[in-house]
Amino acid sequence: MTPPAGHATVPSTRPGGGPARLTAGWQQMSRAATLSEHVARYGPLPQAGRGSRRNHRMLADAVTRAGLTGRGGAAFPTGTKIGAVAARRGPAVVVANGMESEPASEKDQALLARAPHLVLDGAVLAAEAVRADAVYVCLSRSRPWQAGQLAAAVAERQASRLDSVRIEIHDLPERYVASEETALVHWLNGGEARPVNTPPRPSERGVGRRPTLVDNVETLAHIALIARYGPDWFRQAGTGEAPGTMLATICGAVAGPGVYEIELGTLVVDALAMAGASAEASAVLIGGYFGTWHDAAAVAGLRLARPGLTQGGTAPASSTAPDSNTAPDSNTAPASSTSPGAGVLAVLPAGACGLTETARVLGYLAAQSAGQCGPCVFGLSAIADDFAQLASGRPHGPVLDRLSRRLGVVSGRGACRHPDGATRLAASALGTFAADARAHAQRRSCQAAWRGRPAAPVLPIPRPDPDGRWR
Repeated sequence: MTPPAGHATVPSTRPGGGPARLTAGWQQMSRAATLSEHVARYGPLPQAGRGSRRNHRMLADAVTRAGLTGRGGAAFPTGTKIGAVAARRGPAVVVANGMESEPASEKDQALLARAPHLVLDGAVLAAEAVRADAVYVCLSRSRPWQAGQLAAAVAERQASRLDSVRIEIHDLPERYVASEETALVHWLNGGEARPVNTPPRPSERGVGRRPTLVDNVETLAHIALIARYGPDWFRQAGTGEAPGTMLATICGAVAGPGVYEIELGTLVVDALAMAGASAEASAVLIGGYFGTWHDAAAVAGLRLARPGLTQGGTAPASSTAPDSNTAPDSNTAPASSTSPGAGVLAVLPAGACGLTETARVLGYLAAQSAGQCGPCVFGLSAIADDFAQLASGRPHGPVLDRLSRRLGVVSGRGACRHPDGATRLAASALGTFAADARAHAQRRSCQAAWRGRPAAPVLPIPRPDPDGRWR
């Protein structure tokens, strides 16, 4: 199946976007690479150690030395995850997370549509490393053509008898929280695509009660490259503390919206210049709908870098995506950098109202709650309502005081990280657009009103599923 006409499933990667690793050949080919084209581009997978007892140690060690962290948003060290699953007893399972529930992101869609075999290579290598006999690729049900394209790639590999493990494709309901790793496991186990309480973590007891490695599809593609070319090659891009490249979706007030491969440590101003960001842009949202708003001028000199492990052994992230497995902490990133989270940079036009855009997103996030705990069911809906009042310029009572109190009560109280991401977005909007917030709260016009607001909204909001399905 192919995407409908006009649907930007595969945004363009433009020259100057950084070293072409994951995106090698994308400029010359507007379709998925066949298996033979893929092998010609990257070479065959290395055979040394594959299938042996030493393989999990070899791959985990190589990925650890490369410094690869998860590309789904949490930035957890990938080698640590592989080692944790491989250390468990019995056969394991690998889940390739291609849900991409972040509405502003298209990086995973682009990767799967252009280089599906790179993702599948990484998934198979990871499966061999953790002694798994199955790979489950999870995709959003809202993109049926994506499942069709990937099924064709799997069929090619089966015909060539390439893989030692079974690969299955599953399509899940389109829900923002459905891409969280426990939600994926719960759905694969026959339940609904809602997050569940932990422990145990999926790495301890996941699909079929077996140890389960859940990785984002971009992370798996990087594993395939590290297995071929080694940790030192991977570290030739990026910085010492944040090595490698990442896929970033740059959208909004830019001349060339699309997916770009950039080195970690790239200055925000340079990343935005690749896409031709408007010189009059007022603000930029970094990390997606669980991310943070920043004044465009103030953030220009910061570097996009995923923070590493803290002394406590957790991976902080200033903007944690819904498939993350780590508590977000916006105070742990170095002052000279900002975490790209899910790899989204959305540029706000000069005439747009950041409060209005944030109110739209918060309304969407409140509606996407799994409905399993009070902070989401009651807290997010109340925050979204307050923000909608603020954005309208006709609030009831001391709306800023209410928001301050509610943000403090809801943050850190949910069963999953959904309320944390939403409250972080709201708090960053109140800080970045503080002058506008005061004007709106006092029923006065903000700067956007004086400049003239654009007719169309900037940030995409998916249409709700009319059936409200979780299964």
